[in-house]
Amino acid sequence: MPSDAIVIGGGVGGLVAARRLALEGLTVTVLEQSGSLGGQVARQRVAGVDLDAAAESFATRGGAVAALLAELGLAEDIVTPRQTPAWLHRADGSAVPLPATGLLGIPGDPLAPDVVRAIGREAAERASLDAVLPAEEGADAASLGALVRARMGAAVVDGLVAPIVRGVHSSTPDDLPVERAHPRLREELRERGSLAAAVRALHAAAPAGSQVAGIRGGMFRLVDALAADCARLGVTIELGARVEDVRPDGVVVAGRHRSGLVVRASGAPDAAAPRTVTLVTLVVDAPALDAAPRGTGVLVSAEAPGVTARALTHLTAKWDWIAEALPGRHALRLSYDGTPHDVVETATRDAGILLGTLLGSLADATVHTWTRGIAAGLDDILAVGETVAGTGLASVVPHADRVARDVSASSRIGRGPS
Repeated sequence: MPSDAIVIGGGVGGLVAARRLALEGLTVTVLEQSGSLGGQVARQRVAGVDLDAAAESFATRGGAVAALLAELGLAEDIVTPRQTPAWLHRADGSAVPLPATGLLGIPGDPLAPDVVRAIGREAAERASLDAVLPAEEGADAASLGALVRARMGAAVVDGLVAPIVRGVHSSTPDDLPVERAHPRLREELRERGSLAAAVRALHAAAPAGSQVAGIRGGMFRLVDALAADCARLGVTIELGARVEDVRPDGVVVAGRHRSGLVVRASGAPDAAAPRTVTLVTLVVDAPALDAAPRGTGVLVSAEAPGVTARALTHLTAKWDWIAEALPGRHALRLSYDGTPHDVVETATRDAGILLGTLLGSLADATVHTWTRGIAAGLDDILAVGETVAGTGLASVVPHADRVARDVSASSRIGRGPS
């Protein structure tokens, strides 16, 4: 049976789009090349416990992800991380707590003691000049790096923003567009007159509690719930379906043209500069970690000596539900650009350096590698997902929902009155 719409890719963006299209009354088929749904929101088994293989949290900004979880019956399972600070492993190999009030490392108070401790008094005083610069200074900068450098100086970019952007976006501040860093940052800068004031305003407007949240039991539960709701709505999901050609009026699968309005939710074949990201999860018996010596995790300067990882998350220090699932043990996750040699051995060594203690015995480990594109030449094919929406579910979910609503509205106009 022909479909009104064909969604290529069964990641979260594709499933959100398919669900919305079905809610709007269209018949929908999802074609997923692999054997499973969810993309980077995936389940893994480690030391007898199901944990997230990649994304283990979502940004709360905008409220779109929380609203979706509520629609899917998961509102009561939304959890926030423990309110202990992450740390910053600096270029000289030393470590300090990450300043508390910031946005991707941009300080809301440049002269706060934790900012001074992280980047030094001279750099903090330079950053404080942001308050007296004309509001238009740097306001038209294309990248986050250019914006922060113009307003607060290079030391803030290099010492605070770069390690966080590297850990969160697998990118550099100079490669990250301002709107992908935060869709309202530029607008708030122009309205408030300074970058620090913009950051404070965005914090004040955020939902009460943490800037991030998760799902008790794992973010992969979102994928399970989306797939179940799609099935309830009559969406056809085909796994192992390799799309050989994409056209605005349909796709070719196994040599056969299948008609329907196409929404691409996977990276385009010509995605520019794809990046390989490797995530290593370690479960260790290490009593020295009971005190969470580096809080919920560590973000790493690219220049830090002797460390290959770009970030470490102390999962059992961050999430109560994981600590309860692994009593007496600790789960750590390290992320890498590319895939290092002897990856588990490298991750174990890096974790010891970043946490400042010996790890003890390794109970289990997993390794997952993901390929991510940063741009896509999509021409006239509608697209959802992180290649067009930006990194993170807070960007992907509302974008996919909006595209699907627009598709539905256009489809109704095209069909005319019923």
